[in-house]
Amino acid sequence: MKRAQETLADAKALLAEGRVESSVNRSYYAIFHGLRAVTALDGFDSSKHSGIIAHFNQIYVKAGVFDKEISKLIRIAFNTREKADYDDFAEITEQMAIDQAAAAERVLAAIQRYLVGER
Repeated sequence: MKRAQETLADAKALLAEGRVESSVNRSYYAIFHGLRAVTALDGFDSSKHSGIIAHFNQIYVKAGVFDKEISKLIRIAFNTREKADYDDFAEITEQMAIDQAAAAERVLAAIQRYLVGER
């Protein structure tokens, strides 16, 4: 979880510098590291991002541990990061980076509440 929080701080710093594509990337990775903190509790890890996300959705979202809105935020963050990283013609705006950082904050807050037992 520490890594997730540090990565989110990096995303915000990059956003402040106007480096929106890099900020979007770091916001997504903050979420990803947070998801790994949760899935580590049941001994699950995957070399693929899609595997971590699928496991999280299957075990935690489907069971109602996390709200379905969290799953939506994760999906949007993943897709936005993919565009920022791999689509040479994608236009990543400052507002998209702001939204991505806000989504990461929301997801990490929910994960933190879960991890400290406010379930």
